[in-house]
Amino acid sequence: MPVRYWIYALLPLFAGCVYNPANDGAPKPPVRLQGELNLVDGQMLLGPCQEQRHFAVTDAAGIGLLEDARELLGGGSGPLFADLSGFYGASRVEGTDGEFKVEQRYRLQNDAHGCENPNYPRLLLHAGGQQPDWSVEVGERGLMLERSGQPTQALPYLEEQLPEGRLNLTSEANGQRLELWIAPQRCVDAKTGAVQSLSAELRVDGQVQRGCAYFGGARTQ
Repeated sequence: MPVRYWIYALLPLFAGCVYNPANDGAPKPPVRLQGELNLVDGQMLLGPCQEQRHFAVTDAAGIGLLEDARELLGGGSGPLFADLSGFYGASRVEGTDGEFKVEQRYRLQNDAHGCENPNYPRLLLHAGGQQPDWSVEVGERGLMLERSGQPTQALPYLEEQLPEGRLNLTSEANGQRLELWIAPQRCVDAKTGAVQSLSAELRVDGQVQRGCAYFGGARTQ
């Protein structure tokens, strides 16, 4: 067969190997880290749970993370418990294992045992407030409602996703109607000062109570 015919026969093979820049360097999803956050000479340092590494933290999204940390620490150095999402990078801070560029804060609070919660990896959502105290923990099998002076209730629920990242969870059991409204909004716990990423409103048989919320380890949004 003449050479030119071999070339024509191979053209479809070459066409299948054409370089596509759109497939190169596809954006990676953010990494979620929980750990102890310390403040040293104005620099935030994060030690992830059950790890020996330490990262210099930068507020890449401008969410006011340093200001929140300073307010919670009240002049101290830490540690705080931090639940953050972002990207790894190279660090110029000596003695660190890299940089963690924060894009989202799920939770920041004074909690020496934040890394020791065995239920956290299975938790979808936690919400709570005061006056009187209440909390809701949501998992794949249902939700757990606790209210001051009331017995703990395990309830089934339905979830509706609303525009702008809002959620509505509802439950009707034992003649009682529960609604939990969640919105993406910075929220400060009035009792502990903890900063969380979501605001919450609990309605039980028409009684309204407000508080804060955050996504657990089993959910990011």
